[in-house]
Amino acid sequence: MAHHPEAVYQWTKEVTISLPTLSRSQAAVLALWVIGMVVTRSCGLTAVSALIAAWQHRQENTVRQQLREFYQEAAAKAGTQRRAVIVEPCFVWLLRWVLRGYVGRQVALALDASSLDDRFVVLAISVVYRSCAIPVAWAVLPAGQKGAWRDHWLRLLGLLAPAIPADWLVIVLADRGLYAKWLFQAIVEPGWHPFLRVNRQGLFRPAGQDDFRPLSSVVPAPGCQWVGRGSAFVTPECRLECTLAACWADGCTDPWLILTDLPPEAADAAWYGLRAWIEQSFKEIKRGGWQWQATRMSDPARVSRLWLTIAVATLWLVRVGGEAEAAAEAETDAPVGTILRLTPELRARRRQRRASQLREVGVVRRGWTRVMVALLEHAPLPLGAFRPEPWPVSPPLPAVSGPPAPPIARAA
Repeated sequence: MAHHPEAVYQWTKEVTISLPTLSRSQAAVLALWVIGMVVTRSCGLTAVSALIAAWQHRQENTVRQQLREFYQEAAAKAGTQRRAVIVEPCFVWLLRWVLRGYVGRQVALALDASSLDDRFVVLAISVVYRSCAIPVAWAVLPAGQKGAWRDHWLRLLGLLAPAIPADWLVIVLADRGLYAKWLFQAIVEPGWHPFLRVNRQGLFRPAGQDDFRPLSSVVPAPGCQWVGRGSAFVTPECRLECTLAACWADGCTDPWLILTDLPPEAADAAWYGLRAWIEQSFKEIKRGGWQWQATRMSDPARVSRLWLTIAVATLWLVRVGGEAEAAAEAETDAPVGTILRLTPELRARRRQRRASQLREVGVVRRGWTRVMVALLEHAPLPLGAFRPEPWPVSPPLPAVSGPPAPPIARAA
C-alpha cells in the first residue's frame, strides 16, 4: 500500500473542521493516529508508529515521538511552544459530529463504567447506534479511588447538553448500578428523558393509590408488562414522581423496571435494550478492536487523551459502516418486480425485525472494510453518514392491571 497523501489531507481536513478546539497541528496528529489505528486495528503506539513510518517513508522513531506527544502533558514535550491536548472541550464537538446529517430527531445516550484491570475506571457517555456505541464524553479515574462518581457524571452531562437541539427526543440509559435520584434529575434538566433501570427490591405507589407496593409485584412473572405513573421509593429524600415502565419477557431471568419522566403512552420498556450496545462498544475498544487492554499507560490524563483517538476512530468506522449497512437494507427493501411492492409499513416492520437479530457483519467491520478498500484503490476516503435504525418495540405481552400484592407501606 503506497503512500496516499490525498487520503491523509482529506481525513485531516475532516478532523480539523469537526474538532475546532484542537490546534491545526493537534488535529493533524490525531488524524494520523486514527488512520494508523484503523489500518492496524490497534491503538498501540508501537504498531501505529511502525505502520505510519513505513507508509510515509519516515523514520520510525520520529513518527513515534510525534504520536507520543499527542497524549503527553506539555511539560513532557520538547520546545517552548508545546501545549497539551485538552480533551473535555472536544466532547460537545464529538456529539455534534455524530449528529451532523443524522437522519431523524431522536437519539439514545448510554452511561456506563468500564474498568481496565486494577488501573483505571472509565466513566463513559456514548451514542448508541446499530448495535454499537460511540464514546462522546468520558472521565478516566484511577481504579480504587475513593469518592463518588456524581460530580464526574454531572460534568459530562453538562458538557454535552448544548450539542442537541431542544426539540429532539433524547433518552439516557443506565443500568441498575448507576441509578440515583440526582442522576434522574440531572438528565431531565436539559429536557432529556432518563431511562434508568432499578432493582426489584424497591417500592412503588401507582397514581391514585395510597399505599406503596413492592416493585417485584408490578410484573410478577415472565410474559407480562405494565406502565403507569406513580411514586417510586418510600423515604421522602429518595421519593421520585415518575413513570414506571415494566416488562418481563419470556426467557429472561429478571424483569426490566425502568424509571422515566416520559408519559406512559410515550414510554416503551423495550428501548432499554439499546443500553446493551455500549457494552458491545467496550468490547470493540478492547480485544474486539482497538486492543486498549494492552496499554502500559499509568497516567489517567494520558489515557483520556488516548481515548480521543479511540473515540474518533470508532466514530469514523461506525459512521461509514452504518451508511453501508443502511444502503444494503435499502436494497433488500427495494420493490420486487412491477406488481409486488412493499408498503412503508411493511418496510418499517422488516427493519424492526432485523434490528432485533444478530448482525452477520457489524458496522465497525463494514466501516473498516470500506476504508481499507479506499486506501488500496487510492480512492477518496469514505466519511459516511449516520442512518439510525428504528428503536425496538415491546413484544405483544399481556398487560397486568397493576401491582396485585398487598400494600407494604403508607406514604409519609
